[in-house]
Amino acid sequence: MNGQGAIGIVVIGRNEGQRLIDCLTSLGSRITATVYVDSGSTDGSVEAAQRLGARVLQLDMTSGFTAARARNAGFARLVASQPEIGLVQFVDGDCMVDAGWLARAAEELRLYPDCAVVCGRRRERRPDATIYNWLCDREWDTPIGEADACGGDALMRRTAFEAVRGYREDLVAGEEPELCLRLRRLNWKIRRIDHEMTLHDAAITRFGQWWRRSVRAGHAFAEVSWMYRHAPDRIWQASTRRAVLWSALLPASLLLALLVGPAALLLLLAYPAQAARLALKAGWRDLRNWQGGALSILGKFAEVDGVLRFHLRRLQHRRSQLIEYKG
Repeated sequence: MNGQGAIGIVVIGRNEGQRLIDCLTSLGSRITATVYVDSGSTDGSVEAAQRLGARVLQLDMTSGFTAARARNAGFARLVASQPEIGLVQFVDGDCMVDAGWLARAAEELRLYPDCAVVCGRRRERRPDATIYNWLCDREWDTPIGEADACGGDALMRRTAFEAVRGYREDLVAGEEPELCLRLRRLNWKIRRIDHEMTLHDAAITRFGQWWRRSVRAGHAFAEVSWMYRHAPDRIWQASTRRAVLWSALLPASLLLALLVGPAALLLLLAYPAQAARLALKAGWRDLRNWQGGALSILGKFAEVDGVLRFHLRRLQHRRSQLIEYKG
């Protein structure tokens, strides 16, 4: 690997079923350099991973599960068993890895010695199945070039990952941007390249699943922004403010204004106006953009739910709990 060391793979999962089998199968011969970390699955995931040839690490169920904890544990097991590992591909168990991705991503890290993380295009397997899957696919379509953060799927340089001591295991969501922030503080770069990386299966078929996913996003905004509230980076401060503005401050202002007169009901027009603005910006001819605009507004109420959950637990000195949306 041109002095970079070999590539190892860490796959994490919890009750992913066939999605995990598809993920591990997509790795081909690299399965022998793969550690699968299981977070308390009850669907036979552990046995399936063992049959396919991955090394399996089952996390202790007495401690809280987080993706960050699973990735750190997988990384530790991987480099302990294969000291020659220099690059680590992290993969979520509901994703299939593109056949040409690892070679292309490793080449990018060779070309850019100051780059710690490289990620590519994540796509949804069934974007047209539901509006929620389609929105996820659009969410993954991010600008190419230097970036502030990566997602759960990314190839990382071992030395950089070790320099920041990996992920923060107490974060139930938002651990990737937080990791990338610490990397950037050490002058490492994160790059997104124009290459297929993974095929993701969100499997969001119901409004309730989408709502919980939005709650999780709001929780991540609140927790990470609170963590860095005194820092100059201001990570996710704006996202948290938008959620509070649209789903808390604006409704509260409306209620107060109603004490003055019914004309205050005109404030309600702000919601359809914002949804229309988003749809027109994305392309008014596609009905899905109008649906997406409406869901974006509704999502702010779910996000503020997550914001309130975090701060309530913080004030009670209680640990945040995993927010799952699948199943």
